[in-house]
Amino acid sequence: MPSLRRDQVGWLLAGSALTLAPHASHLPPAISALCALLLVWRGLINQRGSRLPHRSLLVLMAAGVVGAVLLEFHQFFGKEPGIALLAGLLSLKLLETDSLRDARAAVLLSFFMQLGQFLYQQNMAIAALALLGTFASIGTLLALQDRAEAFAPRAAAAARLLLQALPLMLVLFLLFPRVQGPLWGLPADAYSAVSGLSDDMRPGDIARVSESAAIAFRAAFEGDPPPPAERYWRGPVLTRFDGRSWRPGPSRRQDQPFYRSSSIARPYTLTLEPHNQHWLLAMDFPGPADGFVYGDDFRLLSREPVRSRLRLELVAHPATPVGLAEDPRVLQEALALPPGFNPRTRALGEQLRAAAGRADDIPALAIRHFRDSRLAYTLAPASLSRDDVDSFLFDTKQGFCEHFAAAFVVTMRAAGVPARVVTGYQGGEINPVDGTLVVRQSDAHAWAEVWLEGKGWLRVDPTAASAPRRIDGGLAAALPDMARLPLLARSDLPWLRALRDRVDAVNNRWNQWVLGYNPARQRELVASLGFGDTGWQSLTALMAGGCAVVMGGLTLWALRRMRPGDAIDRSWSRVCRRLTAAGHPRHAWEGPLDYAGRLAREAPETAPELASIAADYARLRYGPTLADTALLQRFHHSSRKFRPR
Repeated sequence: MPSLRRDQVGWLLAGSALTLAPHASHLPPAISALCALLLVWRGLINQRGSRLPHRSLLVLMAAGVVGAVLLEFHQFFGKEPGIALLAGLLSLKLLETDSLRDARAAVLLSFFMQLGQFLYQQNMAIAALALLGTFASIGTLLALQDRAEAFAPRAAAAARLLLQALPLMLVLFLLFPRVQGPLWGLPADAYSAVSGLSDDMRPGDIARVSESAAIAFRAAFEGDPPPPAERYWRGPVLTRFDGRSWRPGPSRRQDQPFYRSSSIARPYTLTLEPHNQHWLLAMDFPGPADGFVYGDDFRLLSREPVRSRLRLELVAHPATPVGLAEDPRVLQEALALPPGFNPRTRALGEQLRAAAGRADDIPALAIRHFRDSRLAYTLAPASLSRDDVDSFLFDTKQGFCEHFAAAFVVTMRAAGVPARVVTGYQGGEINPVDGTLVVRQSDAHAWAEVWLEGKGWLRVDPTAASAPRRIDGGLAAALPDMARLPLLARSDLPWLRALRDRVDAVNNRWNQWVLGYNPARQRELVASLGFGDTGWQSLTALMAGGCAVVMGGLTLWALRRMRPGDAIDRSWSRVCRRLTAAGHPRHAWEGPLDYAGRLAREAPETAPELASIAADYARLRYGPTLADTALLQRFHHSSRKFRPR
């Protein structure tokens, strides 16, 4: 089979590079570096005209790729090892590709790898990168099909094909049955990319979550958003303490809240990112709503783990009294302390109980003690001993919010006040571009709840005693050293924050209207079109009808653009018509050079001029080189001036 031209290899390399580049962020560094080296090697071969490597060397390199994947992942099954293996094999395929068949196989593999990007993320940036890779792959197919052509017309042709596909893509997007859940479903790694809180807490856990600037959820309020002091988004409630880690205790669940909603109502729309957990991170305290589960620890829960983006219409009642008639067993567990741990904190609790006139005064005394102790709020606290609460309160005096919350709860329990740790998120920033409240992983927080007779469960945030700006201004305002903060959360780079706000606003619209197009919205669309039944039969019929309309429209558009020939053919046809009128018709089987040769014998007076025109036409229509502008102008000029003699 004929070898590939240089321009064909160039398009193939460009399409492969644009396909593999977005995967570099999640591929192992060794695999990414290997793919880059193989692409560069193939580019040098194409530039210098060297021979491709021998097949035995390719076999050895393929074995090396397989070994590298196995060494990194210890298996071949799953999203991560599968994508890594395909990336390496695509790069190797280019080193043996010197025929049209192999080149087309590499393009098909590129298309598959472009789809593979969406197994990790489905945001707008990934869609743009996939579109760019698709554009390059289509340009490659055109280069493999046609003669050599400059970059600009080839790129324009690829862009036209993409534009022609958009109407059909829109019909399929709107009417193809929606499938909830991730694109990848193997249990081993289906949700390996999700981040956020877990259902237990140890010293340093919340600090690690806070080092990420990823968005946890967005909230759009009706009217003005609540003040920062009310923006507590409840996640896991941790009651059991074994001396080192905190875990949830047993809880009851039902379809209605365990309290009667009162106080000011704050309606809002919550757009929650997937985190593969049941909690919905609603703001305290959510009112009654259908389809949810309520825990007796006042969490709002989903019946299934949140594995895709959710859009919820909720109402918060921040000042609702909760837990007024709490179960004694819950209170008993909220007083338990493991024996043999944190003796100095136990002694502090007993001192506070003795100093307080009544139980209601103990939390305020503890907060005063925390403030007087000059505890430092930091993302990088010193290491703690076995008795981590004692070590934090009396030795290092450095900690993050989980240290403050855990120490306060242990102190309260030692003083005889039921208390527990609550983790979730606090605060969030209003995006000035679209007005939504954006809550990031860096807003992860831990606080305490104490139970007082006649008042129920009350929120106490001991972090505010040492870092009050954490509540009103967020993490960046509370930390003196912002070096450990996520780059996009730093307050000393206002231009970067402004850019982030604009990007977030655009991404939010993408999430709402593209990724948020779920089965419910599809049913609403179908109903608005007058179709009550939204089963697969109705959707299939609508989709088939929509595709037929689009294809019919494209066909009519193509027919209207049809011409008997392009400008070159029309000029040559004009010459042939004039010769026919002069008594020298062209036979159907005759090519331009044969025709000119015959007329050189039959009409020698016309031969020189006709021979030049026929030679120019043959070169323009059938020549292997790029069209010369001067040649094209000469041909059109000569054909217009030609008159048989």
